[in-house]
Amino acid sequence: MLEMKENSVPRTTTDVVFENLHNDIVSLALLPGAKMSEAEVAARMGVSRQPVRDAFNRLAHMDLLSIRPQRATRVRGFSAEKIANARFVRLSIELEVIRRAHSVWDDAKAAVLDRQLDIQRAAIDAGDIGEFHALDYDFHKAIFDLGGHPLAFDMVVQCKQPVDRLCVLSLGDKDELSHVFADHERIANALSRGSVEQLEDVTRQHLSRLDATIRAIREKHAEYFE
Repeated sequence: MLEMKENSVPRTTTDVVFENLHNDIVSLALLPGAKMSEAEVAARMGVSRQPVRDAFNRLAHMDLLSIRPQRATRVRGFSAEKIANARFVRLSIELEVIRRAHSVWDDAKAAVLDRQLDIQRAAIDAGDIGEFHALDYDFHKAIFDLGGHPLAFDMVVQCKQPVDRLCVLSLGDKDELSHVFADHERIANALSRGSVEQLEDVTRQHLSRLDATIRAIREKHAEYFE
């Protein structure tokens, strides 16, 4: 039975169904190619079929579901072309934002990232991959916010959507978490004490970390790709 959590912003049944299914897809609880049925989801969540249909349409609009008449609805696979384009756009945006953040960085802003790094370190020590994945999102968003360009992060979120599931696969063990955390430390240090050139270099290295993972996943799980 679907539970409606209390929230200051009213949510519809469609919102809750969407959030649950979106989390399942992005976390890879539902793998690419998995079949989905309106009737089955409605019965499992204890809702009518209409909010499920609406949630399916929202997920399809995000390229996370493939809905075709008279055929099974499936979780969409990865698109190499869309991933490459999204990552190019994200890199372009982040490089410009960090350059601007560097010009206004101060001790108070550095302290915010230091606190985030402490929380990330605790998540690694606990082996909490899901928590670290959420904290990775928070870290990048904080740089946009502190740098004075919070609305630009909306574009990054759009760029992240095609690769979020791959990010989950790339954060599959503690060693990989530690590598990403070390990148975050270098970015924070470069913002506080490094040159713009150093900051750009470490940001490029950090955002290119998925390249090898994408290649490895395509070789090992070609069925995940369209």
